[in-house]
Amino acid sequence: MAEKYQTLDLIEQITRNDGSKYYEIANMFMNGRAELAAVRGLIKSVRILQLNIPHSNAVGVYERYVNDTYQMPAEDFTTWTEWVKPTGQIETAVAEILRANHIG
Repeated sequence: MAEKYQTLDLIEQITRNDGSKYYEIANMFMNGRAELAAVRGLIKSVRILQLNIPHSNAVGVYERYVNDTYQMPAEDFTTWTEWVKPTGQIETAVAEILRANHIG
């Protein structure tokens, strides 16, 4: 995929192969990649918990972090990269997004 700024507008729950779960703020493109990762056995499953989340300041902070830190995977990816949420502004932004959407 050509690199393009990714707008994040949904919350999904990803189940790792060990059965543990985590929340991710993503979009339909990344949800499709997560579905493909599940089919390929890189993760156990993914499910969308909330669509069309409001684009708050916290979403903007996390969105900029993701776009500056990660490349979106091409269709032929063979590993799943879990987005790290560093302590501080990013961790706080994610917690705020989840709280505002009554998740977690």
